[in-house]
Amino acid sequence: MLFSIWVLAIGPRLLATTFDLAGATVADIQAAYAAGALNAEKLTGLYLKRIETYEPTLNAVLALNPRALEEARALDAERAAKGPRGPLHGIPVVLKDNFDTADLPTTGGFFGLKGSIPLQDATLVTRLRAAGAIILAKTNMSEFASGGAMSSVAGAMRNPHALDRAPGGSSGGSGVAIAAYYAPLGFGTDTGGSIRSPSTTNGIVGLKPTLGLLSRAGIIPLSLSLDTGGPMTRSVYDVAIALNATVGAEDPRDPVTHAALGRTITDYTRSLAPTALQGARIGVARSFLGQDADVDAVFESALAALKAQGAILVDVQYPETVLKIRNDLYNAVRKPEFKAQIAEYLATLRPGYPKTLMEILAMSEKLVSPRADGVQPNPGRLTLYRQEVKMPSLTDPFYRAAIEQGMPFVRDSLAAVFEANQVEAIVYPTNPKSIARVGEEPPSPSGVGAGAPTNSPYTFANLTGFPELTIPAGFNSNRLPVGISFFGRAWSEPRLLALGYAYEQATHALRVPVHAPALPGERIDY
Repeated sequence: MLFSIWVLAIGPRLLATTFDLAGATVADIQAAYAAGALNAEKLTGLYLKRIETYEPTLNAVLALNPRALEEARALDAERAAKGPRGPLHGIPVVLKDNFDTADLPTTGGFFGLKGSIPLQDATLVTRLRAAGAIILAKTNMSEFASGGAMSSVAGAMRNPHALDRAPGGSSGGSGVAIAAYYAPLGFGTDTGGSIRSPSTTNGIVGLKPTLGLLSRAGIIPLSLSLDTGGPMTRSVYDVAIALNATVGAEDPRDPVTHAALGRTITDYTRSLAPTALQGARIGVARSFLGQDADVDAVFESALAALKAQGAILVDVQYPETVLKIRNDLYNAVRKPEFKAQIAEYLATLRPGYPKTLMEILAMSEKLVSPRADGVQPNPGRLTLYRQEVKMPSLTDPFYRAAIEQGMPFVRDSLAAVFEANQVEAIVYPTNPKSIARVGEEPPSPSGVGAGAPTNSPYTFANLTGFPELTIPAGFNSNRLPVGISFFGRAWSEPRLLALGYAYEQATHALRVPVHAPALPGERIDY
């Protein structure tokens, strides 16, 4: 039934006469497939050509799937014989290199894991493959998902809108890859802004989902109380399609998914409507303004667009206590958990790789100069390792208080803001400051969400477990992307996507990056 609904949804698109790779949604790709103007093998070749052309300048890709074209041909043959499995049949996908893939290395951006092939796929990867997706590449990332937007495996990533600007962390490679349209769909992880920062910085759409909506099994952990994976795309529609394929039954490999039982839906595209903002009460968190005049100007234009679509805007204020404790609370959870949980992950790997954080630190301290294979020192992450090895165990009273009292306090306090103001979502600029230059990202108090200013909204979605959707809102005076976030209550993804879709359709702020322009053959008339 669901597949029939999807076929009907893309039916009108079959009348289109031009396929343009730069603006193509998954529905556009499937329409071109259905019309016989395109197949998975040709599409995969187009994306591989873009990667060949713009790498290593952008430095977004750590590993390519050498069997991608072969897998595409097999999926084309299956389509011809049986029809498509669904919307992701024959769709190339890129993954941040902390998602386990049993056929490609998974390094977490750490040079000491080069060549490490996990024993099994991450649950989310298994679901993507079952939906017919092609895992095209593993992307560069902040090392172990924290610190600056670089890895010791391959160095710094570059923003395709301005090569001297950082792409945000920690899912920077996925952000760059989707902005430069190496694929229509990517996945990142978010512990303190690591999907939202690179999404807004690269001018794309990204969703940090409710904790428990998607399984984290097989993702290298940074802090399991805060971690979640999520989709990064060039449209809200494709976020919905990605959720359809990856939201599923509770996963015994990730107990947090038990909370999603009865709270998910089968088709997230059904809530999308260009009229969704009419009459919607939207909170505006002005506490995060005043840090960058350019960003504030774009955000005010975004608010005007929301009002023009019929939204009712209500200024809201986060409790002062919550604003004051967030960074200390975040670090009280994040740093002790990494020390313990990275060891649990390393224990699952084959022999020959480090097994403890102390071993990771020792290897990193010995790496004092760049190597011929691209490996290079990562001083920012080394500083964090030195802090993390000193962290107490997870039985420490201060850590337990942060988990059992601090995080519930923040969650309940922000839930009360929604309730008291009767708002469906709260909006603010995703990154309240313009993009920093490469190597000049301001220090993040959390060590993640590289480039985040101190007065940043990022960590609230992680401390509460609530979802946040970021969408392109425009460009500043330096032609750098600015995004708007829609922050919602737990399990409100259908409504957040609806509001975000209506905003996106009214504004169309997506742009092709100047350093990744279209190539010949990417427009197909049919």
